[in-house]
Amino acid sequence: MNINEDINSSSANTAKLDDVIDAIGKIILGKSTAIRLALACLIAKGHLLIEDTPGVGKTTLAHTLAKVLGLNYQRIQFTSDLLPADILGVSVYNRDTSKFDFHPGPVFSNVLLADEINRATPRTQSALLEAMAEYQVTIDNDTRSLPEPFFVIATQNPQNQVGTYPLPESQLDRFLMRIELGYPDNAAERELLNGKDRKELLENIQAIISGNDLIPIQKQLEQIHAADAILDYLQDLLEFSRSSGIYLHGLSPRQVLRY
Repeated sequence: MNINEDINSSSANTAKLDDVIDAIGKIILGKSTAIRLALACLIAKGHLLIEDTPGVGKTTLAHTLAKVLGLNYQRIQFTSDLLPADILGVSVYNRDTSKFDFHPGPVFSNVLLADEINRATPRTQSALLEAMAEYQVTIDNDTRSLPEPFFVIATQNPQNQVGTYPLPESQLDRFLMRIELGYPDNAAERELLNGKDRKELLENIQAIISGNDLIPIQKQLEQIHAADAILDYLQDLLEFSRSSGIYLHGLSPRQVLRY
């Protein structure tokens, strides 16, 4: 592909993404920055953590993003009695074949919403570690690849609320971004009060692109050149986090190399 084709492809992709942002913005009102960050996180092959109070649209944002992008969507409601097998899947013995048949769990989807992830125990939270880092899961000594693209959106309630478990550092390290939605502004809230129910609007929304369209957009990131000045700045941040004494632990190389 020559440079002109690259430019034309990039322009077409930009137009598609603008349409995606506009479509999501019709459901999630007054949150254009959060929408752009969520989409950027997905394109960068990262995972997103949204921390906020219940009822501000965290779940709706995840579902809308998946639907507009034409991606398979699964939601897991994290609770204290949730088990790793409820996420990854389980092998069940089949009498007819005298073999164990694997029944995949909801992790085998394009967009996985881990709703209220900090209400589950650390053991259950850890079931997502391999999936988020390696895009695969190991069950019964078999390694199974996850669909492409694979994107985890986790929501968590503020840690001062009853029944929450803090996410360990190893789990937090799997997220590229940690954002808040916050309350809508006055104009957006009035439109919510006067308009149709968001769930009804979400049922009728159409996909703008498909997963097959999204994968080439993700691969375009590999062609982005990082100037030496940016790399110098990143290294300065790493060094400051390790030597300033402000932080208990400094940033690891993976936190820059991966993202």
